[in-house]
Amino acid sequence: MSARDEILARIATALADRPRPAPVTRDYRQAAEVPDLLGLLAERIADYRAEVHTCAGPDAPALLAGLVGDRRVGVPAGFPPGLLAAVRHPVPDEPPLTVEQLDALDGAVVGCAVAVAETGTVVLDHGPGQGRRVLTLVPDRLLVVVRADQVVAGVPQAVARLAGRPTQTWISGPSATSDIELSRVEGVHGPRTLQVLLVHGARLG
Repeated sequence: MSARDEILARIATALADRPRPAPVTRDYRQAAEVPDLLGLLAERIADYRAEVHTCAGPDAPALLAGLVGDRRVGVPAGFPPGLLAAVRHPVPDEPPLTVEQLDALDGAVVGCAVAVAETGTVVLDHGPGQGRRVLTLVPDRLLVVVRADQVVAGVPQAVARLAGRPTQTWISGPSATSDIELSRVEGVHGPRTLQVLLVHGARLG
């Protein structure tokens, strides 16, 4: 038995004769209906000093390649291969790259699970096409592709979609802190540059 299991067992024994807590209500306030989810999401993402680009599905590969340029970018397993057709230097993260190899990349390109229009947040659950957390944190530049059908109005809707997914990364703008003399410094805890490509129309394969 591990130390953790032993501690939890002692707590369970100590609380065995106590009444069970009431169930937690999950009936959260829902965000108001938004007529233009993509427009609101783009506006809020830009508020965080992140780059945001919007295009139709057929135009996504060319625009993605233009945003990446000559950079060497890490790409997770399961990312739609059609989107990478024009990218010059994709670096597969399979087998997993070392931290040193990730640090040598110019950036990473990943998908997402959900995007929240009200807060300008993209959420990764690190499933297929989204990659490991380290892939999204070590490179200095991160480009996230968001499909229109992944956008919800508010946080409660996002939480409902993500129910049961234990590993999540919520991203609102580039990594930044103002801890030192209230001066904003970007790139301390993650990517210095965040780009978001919003794709509407045809579903990506």
